Amino acid sequence: MIATFIKVPKFRNTQWVSFVGGEGIVRSYIPESGTWTYLIEMALGLEPDFGRVGAETMILLNEADLRHKI
Repeated sequence: MIATFIKVPKFRNTQWVSFVGGEGIVRSYIPESGTWTYLIEMALGLEPDFGRVGAETMILLNEADLRHKI
């Protein structure tokens, strides 16, 4: 049997993070290939005159792609 160790996640649920192309909130995370993959809900811009259409944008990013929001 081989034991695999993975470091603790760098980011937590509801934490604001930034990345190339935007910023958002961590909604969930899972271990994957020795690191963590995060589901990020991107921040919304101004609401258009005609209102919102559909769901907010969600993306999956690796831990290396994220930075703490300052």
